[in-house]
Amino acid sequence: MKNWLRSALTTKSAPELDKKSTSLSGQQSFVAVHLGGRAQWTPRDYSALAREGYQRNAIVYRCIRMISEAAASVPLCVMRSGQCQSGDPAAKLISAPHPQQSASEFFEAFYGYLQVSGNAYLEASLVDEVPAALYTLRPDRMRVVTGRDGWPSAWEYEAGGYKRVFRKDSASGRAAIHHMRLFHPTHDTYGFSPLEAAAQAVDVHNEGGVWTKALLDNSARPSGALIYKGESGAGRLSDEQFERLKSELEGSHTGPRHAGRPLLLEGGLDWRPMVLTPSDMDFTEARREAAREIALAFGVPPMLLGIPGDNSYANYKEANQAFWRQTIIPLTRKTAQSLQGWLRPWFGDDLELAINENEITALTEARAMRWAQINQAEFLSDDEKRDLAGLMPNRPPDMSSNIPANTPINTPISTSSNSDDGEPLDE
Repeated sequence: MKNWLRSALTTKSAPELDKKSTSLSGQQSFVAVHLGGRAQWTPRDYSALAREGYQRNAIVYRCIRMISEAAASVPLCVMRSGQCQSGDPAAKLISAPHPQQSASEFFEAFYGYLQVSGNAYLEASLVDEVPAALYTLRPDRMRVVTGRDGWPSAWEYEAGGYKRVFRKDSASGRAAIHHMRLFHPTHDTYGFSPLEAAAQAVDVHNEGGVWTKALLDNSARPSGALIYKGESGAGRLSDEQFERLKSELEGSHTGPRHAGRPLLLEGGLDWRPMVLTPSDMDFTEARREAAREIALAFGVPPMLLGIPGDNSYANYKEANQAFWRQTIIPLTRKTAQSLQGWLRPWFGDDLELAINENEITALTEARAMRWAQINQAEFLSDDEKRDLAGLMPNRPPDMSSNIPANTPINTPISTSSNSDDGEPLDE
């Protein structure tokens, strides 16, 4: 920087400069312009992303809270032969993962870890070789161990200097650890976090706030140019003076924490402020754009976050419907299918997990409109309409009338009739 400024702003030859390096007279003016350095981004590791994103950024915090709380409120239905079974052992396990934590808190932590790191881990506590409790584990404490085929064969958990290894039984397919991850384009065993995709926008949003606060603390004064003039109106700095001035500028007058800090000038130095227009210093709009990028990465409509200037949806209700349809429903369906594959080796291959959309209050209006549309389709039979609505078909008219109306359609029914010899026959 020093050599470039000297060569650009002086017409003296190199010998003359060396000869008069200690002289402060008889030379042209020297202008020291402070140039910004390279951008510094948050490291892409779990601790840094959690600290700079979730703990320091209100937009990230709200996005993750909205997703995790909404997804945790979606009920999971344990099904056998197409029917929900509330008394099934797997259903009891999911509804009460362990005594110290409710199901809502359990799944909220599960989805929160998934959004921050792109990975979420569950541990099954086995009693008599059957899962009796489920626990969420922090992703930064887990390490995936791959086998010769490149697929995960074990998981290593380390906390407080204590290390545990959970191995997968290749014969039965059972594993005490369940690892759910989001798609990662360049890694085979770990997921990619939405927070990592939005990390640059998070940095811009955070530093914009820090910079604005620093300017306010220092009377909102912008930067400028430091000009040196000798006794005759022209001059140059010696190497020692230049290094001293450069060190003072970099150490005491650069970065957001020193924004607007006054300079103490001596020996012919003059400060000329650079007047910047409000549009040049409009951190508010820059932070809003960064907030929109963060919301986009998480799949949350900016209107739901109170970000002004976004008119992608006609109203709040439409934005909320899009949030549930495009973000929450796909996430919970993926979770149900993932847990289904993990629990089947213990609870049977006929185990099915699905979300119960009929109990989601946010979709009540949309569901009512769909039912009305189905009901108005005269070309469909009653059973076809019920099937499209997700309901059981009507019973055949020749079935016994003494069967309770709420009996599942696939419940075996035992009937008896008398044979020729008067003995009852069971069918």
